[in-house]
Amino acid sequence: MNIRFINSALFLLIGAFSASLKAEWYSDSAGIMGTNIYVEVWAETPVQGELALRTVMAEMERINQLMSPYIDTSELSVINAKAGQQPVVISDEMFELIDKSVKISKLTKGAFDITFASVGYMYNYKQSERPDEAMIASLLDAINYKHIKLNTENKTVAFTHKKVKIDLGGIAKGHAVDNSISLLQRMGIMHGLVTAGGDTRLIGDRRGKPWIVGIRDPRNKDKQAVVMPLQDSAMSTSGDYERYFEEDGKRYHHILSPKTGKSTYDVQSVSIIGPSSTFNDALSTAVFVMGLREGLGMINRIDGYDAVVMDNQRKMHYSTGLQQ
Repeated sequence: MNIRFINSALFLLIGAFSASLKAEWYSDSAGIMGTNIYVEVWAETPVQGELALRTVMAEMERINQLMSPYIDTSELSVINAKAGQQPVVISDEMFELIDKSVKISKLTKGAFDITFASVGYMYNYKQSERPDEAMIASLLDAINYKHIKLNTENKTVAFTHKKVKIDLGGIAKGHAVDNSISLLQRMGIMHGLVTAGGDTRLIGDRRGKPWIVGIRDPRNKDKQAVVMPLQDSAMSTSGDYERYFEEDGKRYHHILSPKTGKSTYDVQSVSIIGPSSTFNDALSTAVFVMGLREGLGMINRIDGYDAVVMDNQRKMHYSTGLQQ
């Protein structure tokens, strides 16, 4: 056989094999946890890339099944059904996230409070329904994170008020993003992005360039109010445009004040930049509820975290770290 022919065939075979292993960007999106999940990774092989995407989507769905208030069989729904009557044994993951939520409630003086759901569950934004003043008044006492009692030894949770309900919507997506990033890092992914609605976390940079993460205009979904160059960081945004309806010219949105059980209106959006999506997620809600002055004041006292706030006059404000 002609040696030159064999060498040529071998060269073509090796070339085809190498091409199949070419490193490149892989991405996917899906509707999970009531929002859009987007994943983008730089992977060395198609196998690694596809596995990374599937791993993130599976993790998002696992947390959805665990923490969704809209799934009757979720652990969260079981807690809401039983914890007002007796202590409920819960998973380590749920225990830790509720415990973290309570600690953030203390840090934010109750501005972040997962018991907001005691009134919040009465709102139906898709059907433009809201509770009347009398209904809010009858349930308002149930909004207080101090009603949540955790037993570390038995890993149980109980509510000291029978009407308490909790919702992890202000922290669960951030938790899911952090979990997903950890899974990708264990797989050897060195450049990547995971987004769940307003929560985004980044691994490394974008191959020599920073990632460009946008903060959408609260009144124009096709326009970015601000774009931020970031790497090895995370950003979470809470806005009055995520879930809302309008009635008689007034916007009723899903970010409720624990003090009133009603939407707050001092700002239109809050974005928090810091290393933890879980913490960012909760802090963005807290700052929104606290309002511009008090919220930015708190962020300026927390090392490693910054904020971008659009007030109700559509003026942008930045924490001290970003001003520098």
